[in-house]
Parts: sequence; structure tokens; C-alpha cells
Amino acid sequence: MRRLGELLPGMAAALGLEEELRAARAMATWERIVAERVPAAAGATRLLEARDEAIVVAAAAPIVAQELRLRADELLAAFAQAPGGRRALELRVVVRPPGEPGGSPPSQPRRASGAPGDGAGRDPSDV
Repeated sequence: MRRLGELLPGMAAALGLEEELRAARAMATWERIVAERVPAAAGATRLLEARDEAIVVAAAAPIVAQELRLRADELLAAFAQAPGGRRALELRVVVRPPGEPGGSPPSQPRRASGAPGDGAGRDPSDV
């Protein structure tokens, strides 16, 4: 019996979806690398494009973008060595707030430990 991961590349090629499969793997690789190396940015960044000369990513906020830029060399090296990644010369970071096309997915509001209905710990957008 063969594993699904072994079958996917052949199936993608037969359906003409090789590039889409490669892009999906690169996106998953980026998310994993960021979660490992910049945990505070996990979920606040998204791979937009991986080209030969550059990797283009979106950051949900300027502070996330700055952290990614500061760690660009480390992130590029990890991406080049990871399965599903590729070598690139530059990391380009654009700020795209959640909800904008190409932006990071919206984050879920966090609640503090207040009693239900008292408004404590609520995100201002919840009111």
C-alpha cells in the first residue's frame, strides 16, 4: 500500500496542478518555519509568492513585518533547507492587515477571565 503523500505528485501532474501543489507545500513550509523560529509571528504572516530571487510574504501588522525583516537571513536559510521550500536571495515583507486580499487570516478575539456578561476582557470590537 502506498501513502497519500507518494500519490499526490503524480495525481497533481496528471491533473495539471503541479504548480498549485508546489505553492501549497511552500505555504505550509513557511508557516511551520515561522512558528518554530518566530513564534510571536505565527498566524500573523502568510507566504504570497516564492520566486527565484525573492520570497514575498504578508504581515498582519508593522511590528510583525519588522520582526520578519530582522530575521530575514535566518528565515531564508531555513526555508531553503526545508522540504517544500526553495532558495531565495531576498525576503520581501508587505504589511496587509487581516481581511485584506492576501493578508493574514483574521485572528480570533481573546477574552480575559472575566465573568460572562460583565464586559471584562472583551475585545473593543465585540461591544
